[in-house]
Amino acid sequence: MEPKREAKATEREIVKDIPEDIQPPENMVWIPGAQFAQGAVPQDKLAMSHERPSIQVIVDGFFMDVTEVTNADFKKFVDETNYVTVAERAIDWEEMKKQVPKGTPKPHDSIMQPGSLTFKKANSTLPNLYDFSQWWQWTIGANWKHPNGPKSSIKGMDDYPVVHIAYEDAMAYCKWAGKRLPTEAEWEIAARGNQKNTVYTWGEDASNLNAKANTWEGEFPVSNIRLDGHEGRAPVKSYPPNDFGLYDMAGNVWEWTNDWYNTDYYKQMAATKDTMINPSGASNAYNADNPYAKEKVMKGGSFLCNASYCASYRVSARMATSMDSSLEHLGFRTVMTPEMIRVRNKK
Repeated sequence: MEPKREAKATEREIVKDIPEDIQPPENMVWIPGAQFAQGAVPQDKLAMSHERPSIQVIVDGFFMDVTEVTNADFKKFVDETNYVTVAERAIDWEEMKKQVPKGTPKPHDSIMQPGSLTFKKANSTLPNLYDFSQWWQWTIGANWKHPNGPKSSIKGMDDYPVVHIAYEDAMAYCKWAGKRLPTEAEWEIAARGNQKNTVYTWGEDASNLNAKANTWEGEFPVSNIRLDGHEGRAPVKSYPPNDFGLYDMAGNVWEWTNDWYNTDYYKQMAATKDTMINPSGASNAYNADNPYAKEKVMKGGSFLCNASYCASYRVSARMATSMDSSLEHLGFRTVMTPEMIRVRNKK
């Protein structure tokens, strides 16, 4: 689906305020509609090429979850539907081999067991931080109920963000809840709050990062000195909210969006010189570094983000994740538009 564009954006009325006939949903906040520059701000020295150049976007107002979907939220969904996540299902080699180079041999059956990717520390300094396999491992038995492996548990962790959620899992939850995943543009305008042209959700000062977000402090991925109080995931609402009352829009766990990841998206859209209205992202997935996978954009960074590696606690930061991937640091939150609420209320 191509992004909507309009040359004379100033003539178009933006939905800024909550419509009078709409009652705000529980545990969601209103994100006022506005026009803004999506993507890296000029002063961001850590911005990556796939965040540039910024593009002019109009987003109508919508509601967003105050926090990431929690273990308690997801458990309620599973209890009511008996849903089984991708990480808990038997692995389909016929489907998996579509995402790897032709001729790739099938892994041994001992490896082809339900599981997910978990983080592992390195024992010493790594000279090459581009090789993700140095700190990610396939863990049989890891899933949302066992986030660190089969012997781990979420007992007593109801208020932690649910993780090991593949795109399909997030979509199933959304269908059950009558909500949807945000677009990248919606996620970014929500994260910015009133800080429309700053690097971080709280402004420009990175020196107080440990008070603002759950990230990796120390040498990545060797040692985390935990100035922010957490080494791994933290309960939601552990850090101050942004201007709109949203928690964890920087750090803690990455969040799915509904947009295809395309390395050249910003460059392609900037070339049109149009202002896009409620854009739904790239029309197709493209990542030269992972050409066989269909990837979606995830936003927000996680407890693993470090300035030496990716600094993805920045507002414009984005990463690509294949739709069937589930990871120890990836969750989601949902949104609703006024029209979605009207439709729900008619049922």
